[in-house]
Amino acid sequence: MIQSESEEDIALLTIDRPDKANSLTGQMLRDLTAHLDELAKSGCRALILTGAGKVFSAGADLAEARAGLATSPEWERLSARMASMPCLTIAALNGTLAGGAFGMALACDLRLAVPEAKFFYPVMKLGFLPQPSDPPRMAALIGPSRAKMILMGGAKIEAPEALAWGLIDRIVPAGDLIAAARELAADSKAAAPDHVAAIKAMIDQP
Repeated sequence: MIQSESEEDIALLTIDRPDKANSLTGQMLRDLTAHLDELAKSGCRALILTGAGKVFSAGADLAEARAGLATSPEWERLSARMASMPCLTIAALNGTLAGGAFGMALACDLRLAVPEAKFFYPVMKLGFLPQPSDPPRMAALIGPSRAKMILMGGAKIEAPEALAWGLIDRIVPAGDLIAAARELAADSKAAAPDHVAAIKAMIDQP
């Protein structure tokens, strides 16, 4: 359910469960983290994360969420691993991003989205807390008031508003999404892995 491929030092990870809106099981979270662990050691210069079909991810698989997945530490392990990747990380959001799936996208360096994408994180009405790192990462991008609109007010944000807020960095037509991500990764692909890591560390330092 997680597809991995690499081409010219750019890795592509695809959440491939379109019949279930790419909802994430515990095993899929562990698989994603394992793929990131391997890629961090491989010397890849850039990573693109996307989904199959027309939804990036609806968050936790409903059946597993009811059984405890919604509060699993696997979500935080995944987003922490994404945030610590030494390469350029790009979330190519092929559709709606919801719930716990926010974590790995917020932890990426860049976020591209198709015009049809929507963004919502309904933890307030579901009675769950968000992943610990998600509120500060979200607030750093869009400010505390807008983060509260999403996390506390249950606001569903469409792509143009998400772009204006800074939640995403560009809106790209669906057919051009992966090509646009690869274009942004081109300079990293041409550089040495330690050079990519050094520039990223300089930008990310407090």
